Amino acid sequence: MNQSAFLRRCLCTIAQAAVLACLLAGCSTWQPPPDAGDAPVRARATSVTKQDVSLSAAVLSTADSERMFGVNLNATGVQPVWIEVTNQTSQSLGLLRTGTDPDYFSPLEVAWSVHTWFGGKTNARIDEWFNRQGFHNPIPPGATRSGVVFTNPERGTKLLNVDLLGNLSLVTFTLFLKVPDDAGNPSFARQLFEYPASAVTDYRDLPSLRAALERLPCCATDATGQVSADPLNGVAIGDLEDFGAAMVRRNYRRNQQAFDNAQYVFGRIPDAVLRKQAQAGAPANWIRAWRVPFSYEARTVYVLQIGRPVGGRFAAKDSVPVLHEDVDEARNLVIQDGMYSEGMEKLGFIGGVGHAPRAQVRTALDGAYYFTDGLRAVMFFATRPLSLSDLEILDWVPYVVRYGAPASGEDKDDRE
Repeated sequence: MNQSAFLRRCLCTIAQAAVLACLLAGCSTWQPPPDAGDAPVRARATSVTKQDVSLSAAVLSTADSERMFGVNLNATGVQPVWIEVTNQTSQSLGLLRTGTDPDYFSPLEVAWSVHTWFGGKTNARIDEWFNRQGFHNPIPPGATRSGVVFTNPERGTKLLNVDLLGNLSLVTFTLFLKVPDDAGNPSFARQLFEYPASAVTDYRDLPSLRAALERLPCCATDATGQVSADPLNGVAIGDLEDFGAAMVRRNYRRNQQAFDNAQYVFGRIPDAVLRKQAQAGAPANWIRAWRVPFSYEARTVYVLQIGRPVGGRFAAKDSVPVLHEDVDEARNLVIQDGMYSEGMEKLGFIGGVGHAPRAQVRTALDGAYYFTDGLRAVMFFATRPLSLSDLEILDWVPYVVRYGAPASGEDKDDRE
């Protein structure tokens, strides 16, 4: 072996040894945090009591995460939420984690994300610590339980569902929690739009409500108000926590992106955007929402723009979504999500969008086009739990989903 080859082999061996040493050293760096108490989180928690159950919750900041777990869990794509439940009922309760987040992370799953190679006993200590810090069921009568639930991230404000199941009973909570790390970020400082009370008309009967809903614009526009954008094909009626909780249970999360803000209704960008998280975070249905200047029996009314991107879940994650032409399918999928969320109490269809058959598609922004039966779905949400058998179908515009008789104004060819 010549001298240069021998030198290269020596350097390679030294490099491998250095890498191994670093890995072994890394395994021994994690230690149980010395100050993992929840007092700082408890001090800023949001609290509420109902049905003899008290709930407190707060989103952990990066500093909280490092203090309580010894690592920055936010950097792993996990948003830890501290939850405390005091049960003053006569029965044991259990927290349903999938009600909080259908894609929640288990403590050991999160622990694995911070394991190191050749960790051995250190990784076992990490597992034990994360499991101990997680929220544990059951919550016996008269007891208080606290711990962390590991959820997917939301920015600015987190809508948190907490479902507590007892014997033939369900106690449900919906809280709006500030995300501490976003507190100083102007991108997340925008509040939900509110009309002055004097500017809101409250309708007390369904015929008056229907007439007002049918007078809403057919579509959004661009910022100038001169170019038509996506159709306004949905309406949600109910308190924000009821509508939001129902959608979270079907894996929608607040996710307003720059291209959403090209759509204007009432001279403003969407008040909120919910986007359904599909497999591996792929883009799926979106719901853009604008509050309207009237209510129904003092319940908030939002007009919705329901759509999905061309390519659906197969679209590239980093591409700017273009509206898929079959907006009725996206609308109907959201209706079904509402039904299965156990939060929808009434459903009706009205006109207002305008019929656009396949042969006469309507254009929107960025080269998009769409066809539609012209109907607007009106969904009434209430406090859960409801069942599919509780759903009331309003006798407004008759509608039968594909392969039945066509809805009013729908061409037979549009269903084939």
